[in-house]
Amino acid sequence: MVTYPSSAHARPLILVVDDERRVREVMRNYLERADFRVADAESGRQALALIRQTPPDLIVLDVMLPEIDGFAMTQILRDPHDPAHPLVERTHIPIILLTARRDEIDRVWGLELGADDYVVKPFSPRELVARVKAVLRRTASASATAAPLSFADFQINPLSRTLTQRGQSIALTKIDFDLLFFLVSHPNQVFTHEQILAAIWANASDVDRSVVTSHIYRLREKIEADPEHPVFLQTVWGVGYKFEMD
Repeated sequence: MVTYPSSAHARPLILVVDDERRVREVMRNYLERADFRVADAESGRQALALIRQTPPDLIVLDVMLPEIDGFAMTQILRDPHDPAHPLVERTHIPIILLTARRDEIDRVWGLELGADDYVVKPFSPRELVARVKAVLRRTASASATAAPLSFADFQINPLSRTLTQRGQSIALTKIDFDLLFFLVSHPNQVFTHEQILAAIWANASDVDRSVVTSHIYRLREKIEADPEHPVFLQTVWGVGYKFEMD
């Protein structure tokens, strides 16, 4: 049985998933020096077993894994309703993807699935530690300052990261939740694609603006009575988007 390292104090727990033992050892060494606890797995299946046992605070996830690759793992982690891979409820665990692929389509696909950031191999271990710290800071800051919000008959709870309508839960991916919460937190304020990217994605400069558009469309399917004629998530032509609140 695989187990996590125990700790008497609440140092963040990082799960490193990579099928190369040397890469795992290097990442463990640098992360532990930065005062993180570290667990590691060499496959997607082993990682899922660890996550079910004790959800980590962040996952560093290689894309090229045997059996279940990093993209599939991200999709599983962001979908708590997948009957083939039942998980704990905490599916908003931050994910940093490791990829040897430099194609933009691969980076965009990982972010579309709900990854928070990515690092291209070969990478500097110090850069990886810096990315881990940045993503954890962003996540902690959002949780600490957020209060529940409501609009129409919808309620948004940032602590449980849930969206409900008249008490009925509506499933959202991590990125969709972050985007909705950000826009509802700033009612009637117009944001450009670039401003939204900077607010939601840790590595915004490398994310194509079309990613924002696709997430807006997906959110409209969840909250608008007529997604083709949205009442809440409105397009401001030539500028960006806003959340309309009377």
